[in-house]
Amino acid sequence: MKRLGFILLALLMLSCAKQAPEKGGYGTLSLSVRVPEGQGTKAVLSPEALLASARVNIYYADFSGLVRSYRYDQAPETIYLPAGDYRVDVEAGEMVKESPVNPSTEQRSYAGSKEFTITGDQSTSVTVEAGCSNVIARMLFDNTLNQYFETGYSLTLGLTGEARQGQTVFPAEPVVWTASDSGKELFYLIDGLDEAALTWSFAGVLKKDGSSFSKTGTIAAVEAGKKYELTLKYVAKDGMADLGFDIVLDASEEVFDDIVIFEPVATGIAPSADYEIWACRATVHADVDSGEYDDPSEVRFEYAKSGSSNWTSVAANLNADGGFEALMTGLTPATKYAYRLVVKDAVVGDPVELTTDAAPNVPNASLEYTTDAGKYKEWYSTSAPNVADRTAWWGSGNGSKVMGIDGSADMGYVICEPSSDHVDGSQSACLVSQWAVVKFAAGNLFTGYFGGLVGTKGGIVYYGRPFTARPSKLKVWLKYSTGNVNREDSYPSTGEYPKKGNPDWARVYVALGNWDYKKYAGTKDCPVKINTTDKSTFYNYKTMDGSIAYGDVILKGSNGGWKEYTINLDYRKTDVIPTHIIISCASSMLGDYFTGCDSSKLWVDKMELVYE
Repeated sequence: MKRLGFILLALLMLSCAKQAPEKGGYGTLSLSVRVPEGQGTKAVLSPEALLASARVNIYYADFSGLVRSYRYDQAPETIYLPAGDYRVDVEAGEMVKESPVNPSTEQRSYAGSKEFTITGDQSTSVTVEAGCSNVIARMLFDNTLNQYFETGYSLTLGLTGEARQGQTVFPAEPVVWTASDSGKELFYLIDGLDEAALTWSFAGVLKKDGSSFSKTGTIAAVEAGKKYELTLKYVAKDGMADLGFDIVLDASEEVFDDIVIFEPVATGIAPSADYEIWACRATVHADVDSGEYDDPSEVRFEYAKSGSSNWTSVAANLNADGGFEALMTGLTPATKYAYRLVVKDAVVGDPVELTTDAAPNVPNASLEYTTDAGKYKEWYSTSAPNVADRTAWWGSGNGSKVMGIDGSADMGYVICEPSSDHVDGSQSACLVSQWAVVKFAAGNLFTGYFGGLVGTKGGIVYYGRPFTARPSKLKVWLKYSTGNVNREDSYPSTGEYPKKGNPDWARVYVALGNWDYKKYAGTKDCPVKINTTDKSTFYNYKTMDGSIAYGDVILKGSNGGWKEYTINLDYRKTDVIPTHIIISCASSMLGDYFTGCDSSKLWVDKMELVYE
């Protein structure tokens, strides 16, 4: 497949008519753009119009800023530029129109880029080839569709993706393709999108019985400059028929084939994905031929612990893909279950087994185990009966050092300590906010470890511990005693928070996620690094990349004594299994901002992760 290209010829010449700066001198940039002959294209604009409307942008090569921007036919013949490194970008076609259409059925877009250097006393030339920047989708309807479907069947095509921050995105409208559109092309603009994907949905009415038929799917990771041909046809298997899609990817001279075929599947259990099996519930699936039931309500599942004959029945739901699914609830963690498909009160096939996830609690949940670390305690014990309690899982700011008042010695301070005031076992953790000579320090306890001070201005904290279970809530006993906020450094720019002269707030939150430790500068075990001197690291664990579930409880002033609190976890994603958990307790909610009451105390005891 040929593609349209632009050749951008930049002749860079030293200007004798312009006085050179002290460093490097000036050069002049002359631009010449042409369309090579013999390159056919689908276009409303003529080659001359494409060239005239092309957008030319010149940037510093280090991405520090835009230097010049022109429409090609309005660019000056000579452009003066100081010596240095640059990048020139060329864009043309639909994407440079005032109101681009996405997808276009008529006009492609083109883009290209090249780095170059202007050196004093030298001439430089640069060539940029701008290729097609669209994702191209071509629809082909096989004649077999007319044999099996009533007139009016259609395919709806859409574009999805994650918008990159600060980038221009061209919104794409869904397009409905009918038989008369077979062979036509769509030109999608995907600039500003990550993980761009084409989504398709076929709908029709079968001639044999007048029933509705639908299929949906996604072509993931589509790329600019590649052509995706969707061929729809009906295929037969074992005397039955179903819809098939042949998807051919055509990228310039290189052709990739990817075939997706939907063939009839015999009635029976279909596999569940790993993420569909939780500790106390599981989603199960089955394929059932429509000829085997009169009404979808005649399809159900039954399940029981393996080896038991005490079956529980659950109704099956018909989903958009034509398959059946059901949610089995009330399951026991880390237990093997058998389940079977029942159609019109008849068991179909053999039972299938699955094993539910484990339901672990957090280590040292009642904070019974400590180890001496000088004047403070660390929350583990090598002699604890449970292996999980023998290594550090909880961390705090204990032992952080600040300079003494006279500057003659370092002194450690304690902001998290064992307390005999408890509701379970023999002790709890008491989180103490205090004025630590030169800075306010909030009492804290969290999953992770304290990484050290940043001078006397703040500290480094590593959040998170490995954890792959999916609880529904966290129960925790809390006691809070506080006064009014009397230490003030800064505040968040948004949200609700305690202010000076009003009662301090304590907060406990829990988050599950698969945070990338490379992105968040942490470690494999503790993936998120917080620097209290850098507010850009004060992440929102409810919405940040990698977060899967989040919940919190805020105590707005003293609570009058021990009370049990339930923190419900809100899952923003249910098709992803977490790798880490973050639990954070603070006697002053704005401790990271060095704001709060220096008499606040939060007692924490008896944590329990609940699975439902």
